[in-house]
Amino acid sequence: MSTSAGIPCMWMRGGTSKGGYFLASDLPADPADRDAFLLKVMGSPDPRQIDGMGGANPLTSKVAVVKRSTREGIDVDYLFLQVFIDQPTVTDAQNCGNILAGVGPFAIERGLVAAQDGQTVVRIFMENTGQVAEARVETPGGRVSYDGQARIDGVPGTSAPIPITFADTAGSSCGALLPTGNAVDVIEDVACTLIDNGMPCVVMRAADLGISGTETPEALEANAALRAKLEAIRLKAGPLMNLGDVSKSSVPKMTMVSAPSAGGAIATRTFIPHRCHDAIGVLGAVSVATACLLSSGPAAELASVPDGEEKLISVEHPTGEMSVIVAVSDGAVTNAAVLRTARKLFDGHIFP
Repeated sequence: MSTSAGIPCMWMRGGTSKGGYFLASDLPADPADRDAFLLKVMGSPDPRQIDGMGGANPLTSKVAVVKRSTREGIDVDYLFLQVFIDQPTVTDAQNCGNILAGVGPFAIERGLVAAQDGQTVVRIFMENTGQVAEARVETPGGRVSYDGQARIDGVPGTSAPIPITFADTAGSSCGALLPTGNAVDVIEDVACTLIDNGMPCVVMRAADLGISGTETPEALEANAALRAKLEAIRLKAGPLMNLGDVSKSSVPKMTMVSAPSAGGAIATRTFIPHRCHDAIGVLGAVSVATACLLSSGPAAELASVPDGEEKLISVEHPTGEMSVIVAVSDGAVTNAAVLRTARKLFDGHIFP
């Protein structure tokens, strides 16, 4: 397909990330051609992404590909693509719950879902993992509203709330919540919980990596010994988590936990996997919150967990916290919900 006249694109902030949102029908059908196009769109490979729309950060080099779904009970299918910054790589190996926050508004804006007066529920099939999420979008008068009083840490100001509920996400990438069958595995002499409740994560005590867990992302990125240790653990964790060789993959995420210091349930610092996240990913937070509820493991032993079958797990991160509401039945997490926001930044045509 010709791209000389540009391709329709909406740029949106979804949660604490931002990126390009495309209709699948507007992109090249061949995945190789599509990925080549998206690399040009973002300006990769280049550490500054100066010749494209990417912001030189993994959190701003993301893409959502959306189409009307043919699945029963589902409104749209959503494929998340991570565009690497300094490598000519586009991967669908993970999901993104932040970019997911913009999928509902985008689907309504593009006419894939009819807006209701008040709120519109959009049921989304996440192609990366084969799971379903339900987003509730504010649509007063049958139009998407981005204005509201909802606040999420890591984003200035307030926006309309977009509650997102996840169900049956356990083992979405790894085949099981605990792919090794263990709450604790020792890798490189470090106790780890290898867990996947929507996002494959390796959860470790910050103290076991020689840090307090309160450092800034900049300080952690400057710690060469820490980064080398995390990568050594990650490369061994990949096969154990049924992810194979992860040397060129963006999963698993590497989360170091410590005792909460701001009234939350657990404190985190996460590498995603080679840059330290300024916050924490939505599905990463769901996986970490679930790790807090295990019978043992680094998170479970440090977390302050409330009582009751519905638990609000506040996951502290460098720029605040993310609240995950988890429903527990017979000791197992049955679903999780998070509050996100999104904002349309521009709508037009993009040129490769």
